[in-house]
Order: sequence, then C-alpha cells, then structure tokens
Amino acid sequence: MNIQTSQYHRNTSNCIGHYKAPSAIEELSKYLHNNIRAPLLIFCVGTDRCIGDALGPLTGTILKKLNPSFPIYGTIEDPIHALNISSSLREIKKRHPGYFIVAVDASLGNEDEIGNIIIRKGSLYPGKGVGKKLPAVGDVSIVGIVEDASCDVVSTIHNIRLHFIMSMAEVIASIITDGLVDNNFNNPF
Repeated sequence: MNIQTSQYHRNTSNCIGHYKAPSAIEELSKYLHNNIRAPLLIFCVGTDRCIGDALGPLTGTILKKLNPSFPIYGTIEDPIHALNISSSLREIKKRHPGYFIVAVDASLGNEDEIGNIIIRKGSLYPGKGVGKKLPAVGDVSIVGIVEDASCDVVSTIHNIRLHFIMSMAEVIASIITDGLVDNNFNNPF
C-alpha cells in the first residue's frame, strides 16, 4: 500500500473540496489551472490490489481513455506502487526531462476529512500513512482522503467501497481535464 497520511488540512495554501460538493470540480480545477505549466505529465500512485489504494491508478485509467496529448503514468493495467515507484520515477525523468509532474494518490486523514480532495503545490509522499519511506513525487500533488488515519489501516483500507473510490477518481479526472483547458496546452485531449 502506498497511502499517505494527510498533513494538508493544516496548510492554507492548499485547495480543498469534497468530492460530492457541487462547486468542487470548478474550484479545484481553477486552482490546478493556476499552478501548473507545460510540458506536464500525470503520475498516479497506488495499486489495484487494494481498493483504498486504487484511487491513483483508477484516475490514470480514466484519463488515459480520454487519449490526452500528455503522458500519463500509473493505471490499473500498469500501476506505480511501492515496489516500482523508484525505478518508474527514474525512467520517467529520463524520458521526460524538465516535465512538470502532477502526482495523484490516496491519503489517510481525519474522519471528518474523508471524501476531501486536496490540491497543493509540492510533492506527495507515497506510503507515509503505512510507514513506508518512498521517494517524494510531484510539482503539484492531488490527494483524495479515503479513510480515517486513526483506525486500523490494514483491515479498513481493504473494506472501502469501490464505488466511493471510483467516484473520487472520476472527480479527480474531471478536475485535471478542466484544469488543463486553455492553459497553453492547446487542447490537451
């Protein structure tokens, strides 16, 4: 599992919206739009072997089906997870030097944060919520809070409903696609 623990709610430079909030896509995509640059790639972290940690790969799969003109790494078919994140990151940086990286991952947080999507400038830290030390990734990070960090992560992370994770992934994909419109990406889809 690559889930991290949310430290984002404490930082006022973040943009936070609940995935069910009517204005979330518009507000979060506007924030993303104002904080990215071309050329860019999307780097989705997680595994399809754990529903709670599948948020990144599901988002990557949804985006890839839209046939964008920018690279997307980390899908259900080809996930980026704890075992391959370092080598994937090295290969991607070699293949796309100087690219702006938008990183997507699931995160743990407080119970009242579950369902929040947080975008912030800076890297995300995969695996932090389960005690793993993995490389930080991203110039901008997008995380979805999928579970309460205070509960038994190992058992609850496997009991998260797929519908919840799929719904969040669809919202994050919409935020990314809307955030790239008219941002010097010349119709990225």
